[in-house]
Amino acid sequence: MNTQTIIKDSGISFGTSGARGLVVDFTPEVCAAFSIAFIDSIGEQFEFDTVALGIDNRPSSLAIANACAAGLKQLNVNVVFYGVLPTPALAYTAMKDGMPSIMVTGSHIPFDRNGLKFYRPDGEITKQDELSILSSDVVFSAISIDDVVLESNSRAVDLYVSRYTSLFSSTTLSGKKIGIYEHSSAGREIYKALFEQLGGEVISLGRSDQFIPIDTEAVSDEDKERAKAWVSQHNLDMLFSTDGDGDRPLVAGEDGIWLKGDTLGLLCSQALKIEALATPVSCNTAIELSESFKEVTRTKIGSPYVIEAFSKLETKYDRIAGFEANGGYLLASSIEVNEQLLAALPTRDAVLPALILIAQDIPISRLQESLPQRFTASDRLKNFATEKSKALIHELSINPNNLLVHLGIKGLKVNTVCQVDGLRIYLSSGDIIHLRPSGNAPELRCYVETSSQEQSHIYLDSFINFFGDAA
Repeated sequence: MNTQTIIKDSGISFGTSGARGLVVDFTPEVCAAFSIAFIDSIGEQFEFDTVALGIDNRPSSLAIANACAAGLKQLNVNVVFYGVLPTPALAYTAMKDGMPSIMVTGSHIPFDRNGLKFYRPDGEITKQDELSILSSDVVFSAISIDDVVLESNSRAVDLYVSRYTSLFSSTTLSGKKIGIYEHSSAGREIYKALFEQLGGEVISLGRSDQFIPIDTEAVSDEDKERAKAWVSQHNLDMLFSTDGDGDRPLVAGEDGIWLKGDTLGLLCSQALKIEALATPVSCNTAIELSESFKEVTRTKIGSPYVIEAFSKLETKYDRIAGFEANGGYLLASSIEVNEQLLAALPTRDAVLPALILIAQDIPISRLQESLPQRFTASDRLKNFATEKSKALIHELSINPNNLLVHLGIKGLKVNTVCQVDGLRIYLSSGDIIHLRPSGNAPELRCYVETSSQEQSHIYLDSFINFFGDAA
């Protein structure tokens, strides 16, 4: 067998962050091929003899990890297995140790799918690295996982927790009540202890024995109601949760309303005194309107594009970060926080923005009120074929005013169009409607931004009603 053929025929493909596909397509040979191709693609750039491996709580993740380990064994590469943990915890420790890492996770997508995220010793792989993996052509033998035994090591979790507890005193969160919506998050065993070490009173909520695919950009109505009920019942100052692998945060303040991920990122960046930001085109324009940053670079959606933008900013600024609409926060430069050094972690992280907000004396809802009032909403149409999404967007790009007709929007016209990623339409009212095929699944996503939350949801409901029928 060779890696190129196995990967090409696998049905597994790279999306906005990592390789994703159906669980049934992650055969032992496919998992091994991706792992071997990854090591082959970076082998001439770095010296290492060990690869770090971690998983999320999906039922299929351990078997995939075993197959990855079996493939690495054929290269005489050692494996250190960190078990179930957040993706940023794995990446942080592996970078600290100068070794590559592989995280088995499908993040927020349904449990019948899974994925692989790859990290070089210096951080998350780029889109060029993805192409190198796909073009790698290494011959390997049949894969057997019968003799693979992965014993979990706790070092990565310990380092990740100390990364944040070292920034604050043990009484920083004294008098504050924090709820942790644990569900099936990969970090659910550590978040409670982390906030307690800083003096907070922590309540565990909503733990599930079944995997729950939490999407921080499309929070379910059920989870919105849960948040309000839990915050009210327990008198919480903050409710915290994440997606499946702990790199995208969900944060609600004392009002029980989940913050949008880009709002959370903006507030965190202001508190950290970030000078320059890289953030996707889908994020709230309150970022620029806040006038808090010397420079803001807009990118395509996906952490590799945000990371790619850091290189230019690093030539001009000392405090650089990025975040996505899903809330994942990327710290590009090592900075001083409370007279302590916080090392750069240029991959999505959920803990940092939540911790920075709750550590402040001002209630979270009041922090949010201090921002320019632009309101976003987003949702997705599931089982909407990628080819169909692309055809639709191409058609609308020819005459974008047709989108207004489809959505029943009258009295407005299209001012400008941006096609950096999908089709982003700027209306004469200042409102924004953005359609984009998902990079991870057969879904059509819609992002809306207006001057009122009600108007944003009117546009979004119109999108769901019209294009949902077309699905």
